[in-house]
Amino acid sequence: MRNFLSNQNKHYFLLILILIQVFFFKPSQVLADLPTGNAVKDPNAILRNALPIKQVEIQEIQHKLEETSDLVRGGRWPALSKTVTKCQTLLKKYKNRIIEELPTEKQKIGGSILLNLKNDFDNLLDEAKLKDKYSFIATRREALDKIGGLEEYFLPDEFPYSIPSEFDKLPRLLGRAKVNIKTSKGDMQAVIDGYNAPLTAGAFIDLSTKNFYNNLPINRAEEFFVLQTGDPAGNEIGYIDPETNMERNVPLEIRIPDNSETFYNETFEDLGLYTETPTLPFATLGTLGWSHSSKAVDDGSSQFFFFLYEAELNPAGRNLIDGRNAAFGYVVEGFEVLEELTKDDTIISIDVLDGIENLKLNA
Repeated sequence: MRNFLSNQNKHYFLLILILIQVFFFKPSQVLADLPTGNAVKDPNAILRNALPIKQVEIQEIQHKLEETSDLVRGGRWPALSKTVTKCQTLLKKYKNRIIEELPTEKQKIGGSILLNLKNDFDNLLDEAKLKDKYSFIATRREALDKIGGLEEYFLPDEFPYSIPSEFDKLPRLLGRAKVNIKTSKGDMQAVIDGYNAPLTAGAFIDLSTKNFYNNLPINRAEEFFVLQTGDPAGNEIGYIDPETNMERNVPLEIRIPDNSETFYNETFEDLGLYTETPTLPFATLGTLGWSHSSKAVDDGSSQFFFFLYEAELNPAGRNLIDGRNAAFGYVVEGFEVLEELTKDDTIISIDVLDGIENLKLNA
């Protein structure tokens, strides 16, 4: 079985030494140097933020509306009303610009979405005044789903990032796909992000279409940490390509926001990016991560894990997985199933529901 972290104990020990040294010799500097963490823990919000689009106005509205999460949790209704009013103002200000930047054939439907969004904002304001928490949350979810759908109209026609030619023989997912993960405890659905992890996502979708994961057990289960699967029966620990009769390996691939290129086979530690947050962070329950051995980062083949996010044990932006393993998707439905899975459970099947046209078997 393949471990999903390389040299974990060594890095824990190194981290402790660094923290002790900094606290004893530079106590005032440590607060400025530690990462602030990724405040976004909702998988749908992470996926919206990870879209490779440049339409800043609709994204500004999105981020402003997402700010209401902490406010509604704390019952800060006056602040909620003020934030929703700001969303209304931004929508009125940017509506024409957003529509003009849409592809011509999408402008009519875009205008309709924005009109519906205005109605959602009006309803949110009423619900905030009534302090109706559950209706507010439901309406906000609908509004954010509309924003996410509209943002997809701004996606580029061509895949926006380059993939090194040395990986030309590997499958790649040039976009996104949605899968249903059927387990012995029930079904989950996940969005697989090929924009930010095309080779990892491509390997996963390719193996799913080959029924590779059918009836494979959960081979590793650590409470509050990970559930791992994908270890085939027999002596092999990955997928054997029938054409070469060799194990197919997938390189470590990680993107960071606003960077033009994806990093391949380099950890954040290798790059000196100790406080960086990847575009696809391990910041929420059900983050899908690709496993590799403790000896190398480019030998992942078929095994993957579900990250069991626990805020106190693995705070977002401050864990030891970001920058060491590639995240390639998020569970978006069926979290209650994920929380029930143990080492006694099985992945019955993984079926692609949408986005199979984005899978290419090679360059």
